[in-house]
Amino acid sequence: MKEYASFLGCIIPNRYPGIEASSTSILKDFDIELIPVKGASCCPAPGVFSSFHLESWLAIAARNIALGEDTGRDIITMCNGCYGSLTEANHLLNVNKELKDKINGILSKVGCEFKGTAGIKHIIEVFSEDIGVKKIQESIKKPVDGVRVCTHYGCHFLKPTEVKKHGSSEQPRLLDDIVKATGAESIDYKDKMMCCGFGGGVRARNIEVTLDFTREKLNNILAAGGDCIVDQCASCHLEFDRGQVEIKKMYGEEFHIPVLYFTQLIGLGLGMMQKELGLNYQNVPAKPLLDKINGGRK
Repeated sequence: MKEYASFLGCIIPNRYPGIEASSTSILKDFDIELIPVKGASCCPAPGVFSSFHLESWLAIAARNIALGEDTGRDIITMCNGCYGSLTEANHLLNVNKELKDKINGILSKVGCEFKGTAGIKHIIEVFSEDIGVKKIQESIKKPVDGVRVCTHYGCHFLKPTEVKKHGSSEQPRLLDDIVKATGAESIDYKDKMMCCGFGGGVRARNIEVTLDFTREKLNNILAAGGDCIVDQCASCHLEFDRGQVEIKKMYGEEFHIPVLYFTQLIGLGLGMMQKELGLNYQNVPAKPLLDKINGGRK
C-alpha cells in the first residue's frame, strides 16, 4: 500500500469534511493510505499572503512542509490554494539556497527545518497518475449515466505553469477525463476557466464582487444545461456551494446547482451513499442530482 502525508488546510476540516471522508475512503479502495500531518496550520493562502510579506508566507508554508517531511512521505493536498502555497514555497526554497537558509533560521526557533525532501501532489494527480483513468473506469460499479457535468479547475492548480506542469493551463483535461471515467458527460460552457470569485482575497474584502463572479459562472452553467458542478478545490467548492445561499440572500436569485468534489462523483460511481460522501451536509441539496442517477439513491 502506498502512503502519503495528508495536508488538509482550513476549509475541509472546518466546512466540508465530506471531501476528506470520500477521498480517504476511495483512496483506500485503490491501496493508497493517507497519514495526517500533525500540528499543521493554514497553508497560508497563496497570492495575498505572499504579496504582503514573502518571508512570513514562506516560513509558515515551509513549517507545514517540514511537518510533512517528518512523516517520511510525499505530501498530498485536496485544495488548490494549499497546493499552490506548498508547491510554490517548495520550489522557491529548493532553487534559492540563501532564502532557504534564511527561512530555516526562522524555523529553528520552533524546532523545525525545511529539507526539501518531500514532493507535493494535488489529490487529482494521485488519481490521474498513481491510479490512472483506466483503472478508475474499470472500478465503477454504478455508472453516473445521463449526468451533464460542468467541471471547474480553479486558478492555483494550473499556474504558474513553470512550477505546475499539467499540460495546457487554458485547455486542461485531467478533471474532465476523470468525470468521463465515472460514466458522466463533461460538457463545455462559456468562460469555463474563469475564477469562481473566491481568490485573491476578494471574498474577504468585497463579497459583492465575489458573488458577481460566482453568479456569472452559475448562469453560464445553467445556459449550457449542466446538472451539477464538479470541482477539485475546497475554496472553489465553498464558493459555489455557500455562494448560492449568499446570492439568494443578496439578490433573491436561486440556482439549485449541486456542487460535488470530484471524489464525491467517483464515490457515486462506486455505489457509495450520499451520507458516506458528505453530500447531505452541504448547502445546496444533491437530491435533484441523485434522483437523476439511476432513479435516485438514499
